[in-house]
Amino acid sequence: MATASGVSAGPVLQLPSLHAGGRSAASRVPAKGLLPWRTAAGAPAGHFSVKRDVVYNGRSYHHQFLPLKQREGLQAAVMPVTAPILDDEGKRKQMAEDYGFTQIGEELPDNITLKDVMDTLPKQVFEINDLKAWTSVLISVTSYALGLFFTAKAPWYLLPLAWAWTGTAVTGGHDCAHKSFSRNKLVEDIVGTLAFMPLIYPYEPWRFKHDRHHAKTNMLQEDTAWQPVWQKEIESSPLLRKAIIFGYGPIRPWMSIAHWLIWHFDLKKFRPNEVPRVKISLACVFAFMAIGWPLIILKSGLAGWFKFWFMPWMVYHFWMSTFTMVHHTAPHIPFKSSEEWNAAQAQLNGTVHCNYPRWIEVLCHDINVHVPHHISPRIPSYNLRAAYESIKQNWGKYVNEANWNWRLMKTILTRCHVYDKERYYVPFDELAPEESQPIKFLRKFMPDYA
Repeated sequence: MATASGVSAGPVLQLPSLHAGGRSAASRVPAKGLLPWRTAAGAPAGHFSVKRDVVYNGRSYHHQFLPLKQREGLQAAVMPVTAPILDDEGKRKQMAEDYGFTQIGEELPDNITLKDVMDTLPKQVFEINDLKAWTSVLISVTSYALGLFFTAKAPWYLLPLAWAWTGTAVTGGHDCAHKSFSRNKLVEDIVGTLAFMPLIYPYEPWRFKHDRHHAKTNMLQEDTAWQPVWQKEIESSPLLRKAIIFGYGPIRPWMSIAHWLIWHFDLKKFRPNEVPRVKISLACVFAFMAIGWPLIILKSGLAGWFKFWFMPWMVYHFWMSTFTMVHHTAPHIPFKSSEEWNAAQAQLNGTVHCNYPRWIEVLCHDINVHVPHHISPRIPSYNLRAAYESIKQNWGKYVNEANWNWRLMKTILTRCHVYDKERYYVPFDELAPEESQPIKFLRKFMPDYA
């Protein structure tokens, strides 16, 4: 029989519709994560697909067929059937605790536009201040130099600290890409190119793709940052399925490396008018590889290349991956099709403000103050906090907030995997339990501190 995803399956067990509040004693199951659940007891042994058909709070939910595999016999099928509900304050507080958030905001009404939100921001938060802009450059350059000095002098057991500092300090150049660094656009391009060049990150390709991420935040197939996995991808081949599970699980904090390779070096991924600028950026990073790497190896050997370049580069990608997924990924934040997508909801509701240790926020120029950055990328980094204070005053009940913590990371790494229109995400171990050992390992051994 053909399932909703187009994959052949065995017999279908159609569970009866269930109204919340009218459950039988046999079907009472704890609603983990505040999702409605239901069960079917006494099913015969074998391989089945379960089609869920549920009425909750007056709404009917129909869902795709998902495979269930039981070793001995199917005693009960227990599956969540709808996305988290954000219209109840008590439920939002419980969800926030479960997911590692300090606040989960209400859903922004459909009639609110992004312009409505932008119009409430003070005009001065958009103003470029040359002194503050160049101070941010000075912070990045001196912090990076200090990190390299520390790396050179530190005993081996302190090298991880040196790498953590150095890789965090080399995260500058962001304002240049958003044209919020200088009124002189040539200066912006030069500073941005120089900031990205040691990372072998071509500046213009990143700028083009990053602008698209801002324009299409959390839009299915259009957002160039993160995308949920499609069920057809994990059904395509066992090898790809294992790679995806591992990539979106244990090594997800470094998956920006794959993104870097896939998106930034292929000229076919850019419009014809973008290609000349892309070629200039590619020439710059290849020049650094051709000149900078041999000089590092000449002075300190291959071990020095690993010590002074590769390990800080890995730390940089940890932050590139972590910032992106923390600021836009959660069980209650949906990806939507272009027909359903709402810019204000995506940028205000779909972006997370996350507090990190202060030294990280300083070295990364307050990129964690991410909500105003998505309301308008033209706000310079040094004005983000003032802009966020205004957003809190006017739109505070719609904002998602968190402090960076183990539970938050665990939620993302173990729950936010495969796209589902109604539930937003389905965990890998629900779809492919036998191949999801990496996810089960994380769920079992990652700390749950919030």
